[in-house]
Amino acid sequence: MAEYANIIIDISHEKLDKAFQYKVPGDLQEKLSVGMQVEIPFGNGERRATGYVVELTDKPEYDLGKMKEIYGVVEGSVPIESQLIALAGWMRKNYGGTMNHALKTVLPIKQKAREKKQRFVKLELSKKEASGQLALFEKKNHKARARLLTALMEQSPLPYEAVTGKLNITASVVRAMGAMGILSVEEKRMYRSPFGEEFKQGKEQLTLNQEQQELVGCIWKDAQKGRHKTWLLHGVTGSGKTAVYIELIAKMVEEGKQAIVLIPEIALTYQTVVRFYQRFGERVSILNSKMSAGERYDQFERAKHGELDVMIGPRSALFTPFSNLGVIIIDEEHETSYKSETLPRYHARETAIERARMVGAAVVLGSATPSLDSYYKAMQGEYALLKLEKRIEEKPLPRCEIVDLREELKQGNRSILSGRLQELIEGRLNQKQQVMLFINRRGMAGFVSCRSCGHVLKCPHCDVALSQHNNGRMVCHYCGHEEPVPAACPECGSKYISGFKAGTQKVEEIVKRKFPGARVLRMDFDTTRNKAGYEKILSSFANQEADILIGTQMIVKGHDFPNVTLVGVLAADLSLYISEFHAVERTFQLLAQAAGRAGRGSLPGEVVIQTYSPSHYCIELAGQQDYVKFYETEMECRKLMGYPPCGHMMAMLVASKDEMTAALSAELLGKKVRQAQDSGKLSGLSVVGPANAAVAKVKDIYKKVIYFKHEDYQELVKIKDVLEAFVGSHREFANIIMQFDFDPMNGF
Repeated sequence: MAEYANIIIDISHEKLDKAFQYKVPGDLQEKLSVGMQVEIPFGNGERRATGYVVELTDKPEYDLGKMKEIYGVVEGSVPIESQLIALAGWMRKNYGGTMNHALKTVLPIKQKAREKKQRFVKLELSKKEASGQLALFEKKNHKARARLLTALMEQSPLPYEAVTGKLNITASVVRAMGAMGILSVEEKRMYRSPFGEEFKQGKEQLTLNQEQQELVGCIWKDAQKGRHKTWLLHGVTGSGKTAVYIELIAKMVEEGKQAIVLIPEIALTYQTVVRFYQRFGERVSILNSKMSAGERYDQFERAKHGELDVMIGPRSALFTPFSNLGVIIIDEEHETSYKSETLPRYHARETAIERARMVGAAVVLGSATPSLDSYYKAMQGEYALLKLEKRIEEKPLPRCEIVDLREELKQGNRSILSGRLQELIEGRLNQKQQVMLFINRRGMAGFVSCRSCGHVLKCPHCDVALSQHNNGRMVCHYCGHEEPVPAACPECGSKYISGFKAGTQKVEEIVKRKFPGARVLRMDFDTTRNKAGYEKILSSFANQEADILIGTQMIVKGHDFPNVTLVGVLAADLSLYISEFHAVERTFQLLAQAAGRAGRGSLPGEVVIQTYSPSHYCIELAGQQDYVKFYETEMECRKLMGYPPCGHMMAMLVASKDEMTAALSAELLGKKVRQAQDSGKLSGLSVVGPANAAVAKVKDIYKKVIYFKHEDYQELVKIKDVLEAFVGSHREFANIIMQFDFDPMNGF
């Protein structure tokens, strides 16, 4: 039972830092919860005000003699703000950080952008009165007034710009006629549209195949019965998951409900959004990082005022202020971008499930390569599993060929393009078909491997590759083990041992040199810096204005190019051996997603995967598009190491401007947990570290990390709570930063 409540009086974003503490009366101590709207005394005059409970505590922060008491809960009033604040409270508890961090995440517009308004001139007279007034103006030869009155009799209201522009009426004439009571000038809020003129609404009706219809029916039947589950839709690439989403949303909208569709930022393209716009028209909107503050603010306002049915966007769209939410869809649910890298380090998947639970909505997670976490929960019965096992119109999956780059080196080919890939590219160019070349650079942390035998140097204490640093040493970012980069391969003695690096620009130069007649496009961070960068490149390629598209992972995210019949993966190993336990899973996902771009039209597709590790189960199974076999194999490895989803992990960052303070604080906090562990209070807990963070010093701040592993997530939450309280009550920790990351995806 909490005796005190921290309350924000105004949820305008500039005032989120200021919370006021009130006493909780005895009759409310069992009833009150975070997010509730309450009535309180406020100010010297004891005026009644309403506020929102953002935190409940047993610790008074002010003089009890001066602290006021809550009057009561505002009954029958559960506005959208209450839902979002309650969600912020849940995020604060489960992911750490302060309540203020959580509030600024769920109410994400930090500053109200200037409203865009348009003025209109409106006729205030009846038709008969206007006719009499017009005759009077004409008699007195008041030409401007007569002209304006005639126009208003034909159409009212008129945009103010049209009156002063096309009709050439001065502002003084408008004011004079307003003073006479003939007209009035009104201001109307105008929303900035995120859609360009190229978006044309047309009621596109989808025709679903039997498999798709059964899935929609299954989810809809449960929703109507009030069974709001979390569904995992596992559909092969090209199986029509988007059509299932649209049909399900259409059913929700017909029932007066709203939908949120989360899409990785990188896949939020014109090609994706246009399908939703053609079905839902102006009742759908989008959010993305390239939009202005004004555009983003307007979309949230439209949602809040009931002018939208569907919001599409990256993880921040999850907090769209819909008051009657029916479904949350997370497309490409395996994507790491759904995990926040800033406080609070929430995962959009778990947060979406909690928001849906609060309001009685369904959650649909979709992917051709689901995260192991989600598939594990589906196997455990926590999620309901649905499958789309065939491509639309039963088109075949692409044929895959794996090329061993060690053999290429033996044959004297040191090019990044294997002989087989060059041969296939030549053939596609001759047939006027398109090619995508994917460079797997995600998470490239400078791992070291042998070009002759493919051996990768790993940590002797952890099942991850060592990362190459600029000082000529290799480091494990899990336990801190260090060793020098060897001059020769310890496996075969070859001198061809080094870090592997390949840039898109370098590949573009090689491709243009090999195929001088080909039209080549490059898509990477440099070429997509401006607002329309993605769209310009993708639309050019879709319109077949280029033959070859070269890019990093951004080119393999959900795009549909019917004329692409060949996909080349140039360096499959680059993400396979990074110093991170998700490395194998992410590599499989990237390779399977890349392969899925080929053969989506009427022509069959082919994929070439170039690798130094052709026998690795990840490479082989990605080539076979066999997700289930990959899941079973990788889960055996996770079980052996106790990694998620077989257990849970919490990373704790301890950072300070003083290196000694960071090191000693991390040691002390680790020791506190180990003492509890030794006393038997924390059975089943594993503690690793402290060790240096992946980048041990950033902007003169030294960073240490401790990892905690336990099969029960809530046990880790309790450890977080204890450590936060311990640090908060000891002044010696005043100069450290402490953060937590649950089931980390990238680490600190």
